[in-house]
Amino acid sequence: MKKVLVTGANGQLGQCIQKIAEEYDSVDFVFKDSKELNIINADKVDSIFKDINFDFCINCAAYTNVEQAEKTPEIAFKVNAEGVRNLALACKDYNVVLIHISTDYVFDGEKEGPYTVEDIPNPINEYGKSKLRGEKYIQEILGNYLIIRTSWLYSELERNFYSTILKKAKAGEELRITDDQTGCPTNALHLARFIIEQLSIARPNSGILHFTDGKAMTWYGFAKLILEENNLACKVQLVKDDNYRTFANRPRNSVLYTL
Repeated sequence: MKKVLVTGANGQLGQCIQKIAEEYDSVDFVFKDSKELNIINADKVDSIFKDINFDFCINCAAYTNVEQAEKTPEIAFKVNAEGVRNLALACKDYNVVLIHISTDYVFDGEKEGPYTVEDIPNPINEYGKSKLRGEKYIQEILGNYLIIRTSWLYSELERNFYSTILKKAKAGEELRITDDQTGCPTNALHLARFIIEQLSIARPNSGILHFTDGKAMTWYGFAKLILEENNLACKVQLVKDDNYRTFANRPRNSVLYTL
């Protein structure tokens, strides 16, 4: 039976992995949230790996507040870069395969088509820079790893675009949504299943994969789809907001090419 550590267990993706974990009899999951295992604490990370003989570590721990990361980048880098470095070092010391979740925001958005794993990252905000630094640490430290880049993660849990749109729509609020950014919404439960599937696939070579649900759209298009699928399209006013502004620069195109 494979022993698998899942960090960031109370985050959106971590909760989705927990939701389906019992479906996989050949995997013994150990879930740790940020209170039980803060990955920026190198000593704590090492002690967890020392106490339990893990085969894999799925790193779902991340600082994902893009706006706040622009204002206080040191916090984002502590989690997304230095924390990832701590995990990579522990994985190296204890012969554990690291599966790390990264982001479409490592790209600048200037490409016309989807980004492949061969495209050179060039992040335009602090969040993307911190995530790329984490990727680099993994590549520098480990010989056995898997980095999975994904985009626009959503679920029925709180604090994501999907759940926020539903909440506002059901409250009868007008929705003003930008259409100047294009990406691929990704169901967090689908990503969770994909990650677990990687545990049983022999991978002689380490590397990077892209995973999304494959359909490119703007945030406006995604909001429209959410309303239609929940029979709310006729009950809510949805407006394209051409004046949408954020503190952080965001890639206009972050579509990821997936096989």
